[in-house]
Amino acid sequence: MNKNPHEESNSERRQELRNDEESFRLQQEERRLETSKRSATFTWIINSIYFLVGTLEILLMLRFLLRFFGANTKNAFAQFIYNLSDPFIRPFSTLFISPVFGGGVNIFDVNVLIAIIVYSLLGWLGVWVVRFIYAGQRTV
Repeated sequence: MNKNPHEESNSERRQELRNDEESFRLQQEERRLETSKRSATFTWIINSIYFLVGTLEILLMLRFLLRFFGANTKNAFAQFIYNLSDPFIRPFSTLFISPVFGGGVNIFDVNVLIAIIVYSLLGWLGVWVVRFIYAGQRTV
């Protein structure tokens, strides 16, 4: 009834290896979940920036088209678009003098086009900053 001392130490060692392996797998899974959560957050931020800038671009393009085609300023839809886009156009409103044609009704609003370009660049810069931050955290 003598037990081999090597058998006991081998079984203990095997158990230790199994525990270490399970611990390692658990750590890997926790890292994968954390990376996935961080990736989802940054993807949401980038998509939100694209959505907000895209919505603003559409609003400004509608304003440009309404002014270009000489929409009735007393129309409820035109007033809504003008009032909604006014805060975004205000910083650019006196930048250039916009050409007028068609008896002063049709306006080629250069300032709106400049605003569209500037807001597009700001959106691109915001996405670039988020990606830069994400790349810096990914290496950690």
